[in-house]
Amino acid sequence: MKTLATAAFAALLLTTAAKAGELSFPSDAPIASITVPDTWTLDETDTGAEVTSPDEAIYFFIDVADAKTTDAVIDDAADFLTENRVTVDPASLKQSTDKLNGMDMVNLDWDGTDKDGPVSIGMSIVAPNPEKLLVITYWGTKGEQEKHATDLVAIINSLKPVK
Repeated sequence: MKTLATAAFAALLLTTAAKAGELSFPSDAPIASITVPDTWTLDETDTGAEVTSPDEAIYFFIDVADAKTTDAVIDDAADFLTENRVTVDPASLKQSTDKLNGMDMVNLDWDGTDKDGPVSIGMSIVAPNPEKLLVITYWGTKGEQEKHATDLVAIINSLKPVK
């Protein structure tokens, strides 16, 4: 999955690769930070961050948006999934709201498929401050992503606003 993701992003984004650790992003004016285990890959992009599990079963990216760019960021995320032949089952939509480290969070989750079979797809919108939003797009291989549940929960729980 990462191969497809990397190829799609290569033409669009300038990345700064990191093996793991904590990343505050965007570098020029950080609004959020995330921490990943040493075995995961964490890359900064020109719009946020992308994270991949060691076996490439899980891939997600976080884009920074504001009131003017949120719709475009969401459209870009949907286009990215389409370009990578990820098909969403609209009937499977589940919506929820939550708080994450003091930030309001809206979650949209679907079942779907990619070239390798069944996947889980998610999009979350998180508000680290009144002017900015984080759009998190998730894509994980069913049957494989479950073995990363502990790491994934820790990674998502590490997402916090930069003060």
